[in-house]
Amino acid sequence: MRVLDRIEQVRKELEAARADGRRVGLVPTMGALHAGHTSLIERSAAECDVAAVTIFVNPLQFGPSEDFARYPRDLAADVATAEAAGADVVFAPAVEEMYPSPPATRVDVGRLGDVLEGGVRPGHFSGVATVVTKLLAVAGPCRAYFGEKDYQQLLVVRQLAADLSLPVEVVGCPTVREADGLALSSRNRYLSSQERTAATVLWRALSASAAAASDERDGDRLRELMVLTVASQPDVLLDYAEVADPATLEPLSTLVSEARLLIAARVGSTRLIDNVGVSVHV
Repeated sequence: MRVLDRIEQVRKELEAARADGRRVGLVPTMGALHAGHTSLIERSAAECDVAAVTIFVNPLQFGPSEDFARYPRDLAADVATAEAAGADVVFAPAVEEMYPSPPATRVDVGRLGDVLEGGVRPGHFSGVATVVTKLLAVAGPCRAYFGEKDYQQLLVVRQLAADLSLPVEVVGCPTVREADGLALSSRNRYLSSQERTAATVLWRALSASAAAASDERDGDRLRELMVLTVASQPDVLLDYAEVADPATLEPLSTLVSEARLLIAARVGSTRLIDNVGVSVHV
């Protein structure tokens, strides 16, 4: 496996692979790799000839009061994890390599980036869309793998790839969970043991609403069920609970086919998100 830190290095590496007729897979990450990330890398390695992983904590997607400075970083551990999962190339640039100067150009995906996470974290998805566009431009034609745990991010990446006619197939992959349902996240390591137990209320809220959707079609009632479930756990402060169209994230007043249940909350000082899809059978 090769570990590269320059844009031109990784661009040449992946161009050479395609010139040899090999398919390139790309897994963009911010490091702090866990089993959710390794599931993406393993799928990329299984479906493509060259599996490339990017490790870059992107400052553009963090707000001024967010955790950029303390976001977990351990490149040596991440490289070992990526290699064990089947990565062939790791691209781990410095901030100065990705942004030699503050970028004047930003990618804005419109309303999709302004709701839910975008409403709570203004500018977040512009930062995400900008860095992902750069990474896809560096990688060139590829299959890019993103987890459904960050469902809104997945939609944002699909939209920017379509709108900008990028030569990429965006592949969404299922959320990986602990045995008690907690979605794997790099931020889980911030949780104390008490907070870790409290955090499972997000999955309980989603599960309760998803189960109710087998009979209940009223979007407001399904939202309220999530709100009440989270309220039963005093250590967790809800940011939002939404029942949305899975393609547009428009709130649904009535479920008629498919929906996405999305939730975000603060557990102590740690902010977590989760979601699940539901299908309505009439």
